[in-house]
Amino acid sequence: MKILFIIVVLLVVLIVGGLFYLGHQSSSGTAPGLTDGRLATCPPSPNCVSSEIGTPEDQKVQPLPVDIWPDIPAAVQELGGTITQQGGSYVSAEFVSSIFKFTDDVEFRLGEDAVHVRSASRVGHSDMGANSARVRAIRERLSTD
Repeated sequence: MKILFIIVVLLVVLIVGGLFYLGHQSSSGTAPGLTDGRLATCPPSPNCVSSEIGTPEDQKVQPLPVDIWPDIPAAVQELGGTITQQGGSYVSAEFVSSIFKFTDDVEFRLGEDAVHVRSASRVGHSDMGANSARVRAIRERLSTD
């Protein structure tokens, strides 16, 4: 029983340590930015959502209304994000998780008839729905209903 307990404790320490390491790794880097005038394509992992045309259905979110464009930076900051780039038709921001300090990028592109959004984790495979929830929260914050 004592050996089993030690093994379990060591596994927990390794897992938690690995999560802290990944969180630290995610702090370096930046948002991908625009590629050919569009937000970057999501990787095949489930830790990214986007409204850009061609995004697979399981990663697709609806674009935002074009009239909310001026309000995006304030909404992002109210939800705990930090604006990292703002100019012209592009805004990027970082959100950092509270426990393991994972950094996620959220990007916005002003299109002719909509604001496209992309939210993605920098590391890992699954985000447990965090990026999709973040886009919903931003949409609700910007809602004019």
